[in-house]
Amino acid sequence: MKICSIQDVSCYGQCSLTVALPVLSACGIETAILPTAILSTHTSGFQGFTFLDLKDELPRIEEHWKKEGLCFDAVYTGYLGNTQDVEVALSIAKGSLNKGPLIIDPAFGDGGKLYPGFDDAYVEGMIEFARHADVLLPNLTEACALLKRPYVAKPSKEEVDEILKGLHSLGIKTVILKGIGNTEENTGIVVSDGASVSSYAHPRIAKDFHGTGDVFASAFVGAYLHGKPALEAGKIAANFTLECIQNTLDDPAHAYGVKFEPLLHALYERVM
Repeated sequence: MKICSIQDVSCYGQCSLTVALPVLSACGIETAILPTAILSTHTSGFQGFTFLDLKDELPRIEEHWKKEGLCFDAVYTGYLGNTQDVEVALSIAKGSLNKGPLIIDPAFGDGGKLYPGFDDAYVEGMIEFARHADVLLPNLTEACALLKRPYVAKPSKEEVDEILKGLHSLGIKTVILKGIGNTEENTGIVVSDGASVSSYAHPRIAKDFHGTGDVFASAFVGAYLHGKPALEAGKIAANFTLECIQNTLDDPAHAYGVKFEPLLHALYERVM
């Protein structure tokens, strides 16, 4: 199995491609990467980081891949950065380079706010991109933004159902909605294929770590592409992410990411 993951590279800090590549490789999936940008560090907790935008190089890479006759079994996107990157990602996912599903982690906001550098124009571009998703992995902020709904931190079951229905109306086949049912003790995911809705709750750790969304998404992709149903893949990804956080709690200097590497063998056993 060969897939393409399209997102940025933070040279230091465990997020984006520096998470996706090892996690997917540990799941036995050959992964080609398309870096949208190169940053010296990620953007949380570091000052003065460097940023090299690769948007002008992406179409050249796409054309070279086409000339080589390459073809992927899936495309998985994370943090893209600008509307030009979204356009290239869509071209790759829906063109001759891909014969499988498009799995999108929107990766543009959290806590009711867009990440720095994103604006309404980017969200509009992501709405059009999301219409093509076979699987979408939004958190609540991203789901509300894609539907142009006001953000609600703790939505009711009825509101969650409305959000899921709205996302399916865009054309999205399967939705994995993250961060639902938050209490002091628990958080969870809701999985919908448009015909049925299932949920999974797991313990919540009240401490933020950078890159956990990327850990979840990459573990989900690894399990899903090995034939696990969406709910089972979501459970595997949620439990793996929780264990990675727990594995990092004893190191307060490590808030820039989670220590997922020692746990990759356990993920492999669950996925395979």
